[in-house]
Amino acid sequence: MDKKNILEWIICIIIAIVLALLFRYFIGTPTIVKMNSMYPTLEPNQRLWLSRWERTTKTLPKRGEIITFEKPAKIKYTYQEVDKNNPIAKYDEKIGVEWFIYNFLEIGKDSYIKRVIALPGEHVEIKDGKVYINKQELDEPYLQDRIVTSVEGPGFDDFIVPENYIFAMGDNRNNSTDCREFGCIPLEKIESVVAIRIWPLNVFGKVR
Repeated sequence: MDKKNILEWIICIIIAIVLALLFRYFIGTPTIVKMNSMYPTLEPNQRLWLSRWERTTKTLPKRGEIITFEKPAKIKYTYQEVDKNNPIAKYDEKIGVEWFIYNFLEIGKDSYIKRVIALPGEHVEIKDGKVYINKQELDEPYLQDRIVTSVEGPGFDDFIVPENYIFAMGDNRNNSTDCREFGCIPLEKIESVVAIRIWPLNVFGKVR
C-alpha cells in the first residue's frame, strides 16, 4: 500500500470518528443502566437508546419522561447550605478544551438517570410520603407499592422550580440520590431522554 492510499484510509477513519461523535452528541447514543435508582422501571445491565435530539432542539422534557443529566459538582448539602428560595444544583463551569473533552468526548463525565417530576414554575411539596405539585397529589403509577417519598436530612421538600430548571427523582426513592438532595437541574445540563429499551429483548420497547 503506497503513501497515498494510507493517507486516504487515515482521512476516512478520521471522518468516520468525527461523524460518530457528532451523531452521539446531537442525535442519540446507547447506554447501559449501572445503578438501581430507577428500579423497577429500569434494572442494572439493561441497555437503552438515548435520544439527544431534545437537547439539540432545546426541547423542555415532559413530566414523567426519564432523562439523563450531568452529575452536579456538589451532591450533599448541610442544613445551612440548603436554600429553598434558590433550589438549584451546583455545577463547575468548564470552558474551551476542558468543555470539549468533558461534554463532547465525555471523558471523565458522570451522569444520572432519573424521572422528570416537576417543571419550571411549579410548586413542589414532599410530605406525608407523597409528592404534591401545585397542591395536587402527583399520581405515580411507576412506583412500587409502599414506596414512601421523603427527604432524609438536609434537602429540598418545599420549593418552586426556577425557570429553565426541572426537578427529577429516581423511581426507587429509598435508594436514589436525586434533586431532593442537590436541587433542580438546569435545562442545559440535561443530556438526553430515554427513548427505548433495547436489551434484554423480552422487555424491548418504550420505557414508561
